[in-house]
Amino acid sequence: MKLGIPRERHEGERRVAATPETVKQLAGLGLEVLIEAGAGVAAGHSDHDYAVAGARIVQDLDPGELNVLVHVRPLEPPTAAALKRGAVTVGLASPSSELATLQALVEAGVTAFALELVPRISRAQSMDALSSQALVAGYRCVLEAAIRLPRFFPLYMTAAGTVPPARVLVLGAGVAGLQAIGTAKRLGARVSANDIRPASADEVASMGGTFIKLDLETAEASGGYARELSADRGALQRELLAPHVAVADVLITTAAVPGRRAPLLVSRQMVQGMRPGSVVVDLAAESGGNVEGAVPGEDILVPTADGQGHVTLVGLKDAPSAMAQDASRLYAKNVANLLALMVRDGTVAPDFDDEVIAGACLTHDGAVRHPPTAEALAALVPALPDHAPRVQNDRVQNDGIRNDTVQNDGIRNDRVQNDGGI
Repeated sequence: MKLGIPRERHEGERRVAATPETVKQLAGLGLEVLIEAGAGVAAGHSDHDYAVAGARIVQDLDPGELNVLVHVRPLEPPTAAALKRGAVTVGLASPSSELATLQALVEAGVTAFALELVPRISRAQSMDALSSQALVAGYRCVLEAAIRLPRFFPLYMTAAGTVPPARVLVLGAGVAGLQAIGTAKRLGARVSANDIRPASADEVASMGGTFIKLDLETAEASGGYARELSADRGALQRELLAPHVAVADVLITTAAVPGRRAPLLVSRQMVQGMRPGSVVVDLAAESGGNVEGAVPGEDILVPTADGQGHVTLVGLKDAPSAMAQDASRLYAKNVANLLALMVRDGTVAPDFDDEVIAGACLTHDGAVRHPPTAEALAALVPALPDHAPRVQNDRVQNDGIRNDTVQNDGIRNDRVQNDGGI
């Protein structure tokens, strides 16, 4: 069976869905691996590296001749439509926002696996792309803040005087937030954090941060999952956070609610209350933003309330892609490990009795297997017998915020968004 790895066409995307290491793994499963010329260059992998690993280099990948297509960014509708019936795709699909592609996959009869839907259970940790990419993003956002902050992160005691450590506040203690806490702490900052899940307090402490407890109702659903705050509780949360934001030199926000716009945690007025030279990094800018006024990919200078200077508001975009080599290393392994569950004697044959495979499947045989996505698609497509998507419910639904164990860097109980966000 032919497995294809394309060059990513999305502007700014530098990751690749396979590395020479995973090409060896895939070829060892009996698959013929085709990779589009130049697909891995931005991630540090030459065509020669792939060829040595056992891949065949092609100038232009033809989706119509592939049995399997692995990718990073969600497919474009024309690419999905060009796949042959019965083909398998594996990658990030952002099902709640890429409904046109979803419809094309359904009409083409493609079996699509969305890495956002991989169940958060111990056996599937090695396939959890959202966690691996959030790890990269959480690390990167601290570096972006440190570059822009006009002062040191660590404490310095010199003959010329003492330089106090920077104060870093992290809002959201999922995988990205915990990694941000750990990175800022390693750089020597004084770090505090808040999350609407009370259970996050121990996680924050384990990474060296101080948990800020707010006088709010418990915002934790059954199983330790987070739930969205009501409008009045959200306003109270911002009011209680305001004094903590005001004394921070760096504010990093990472909060997300699955399938919905990112919650607003910080108002423009709160940003203006910070000291001149402070930096705010909004990791959720691409999904609506936790900070009022954040624009993905842009730095905005917000004047302080006293008129004495500005606060730099950074709408972070493509954070994992900015560290393409290691992000690709982790992502490609996630993809290869999921495929390894499906391959038998050189043939990709998904076993839908396996909870990991069933949970990750988005479309199969002209049907949408993820009920929330099927409902969103049904609302978009005219209610005609030939167009209404079929829904299969023979799977474990996996559309909430989940807690699982990530064993790298001491991060535990991660909170991730299942529509491609962090």
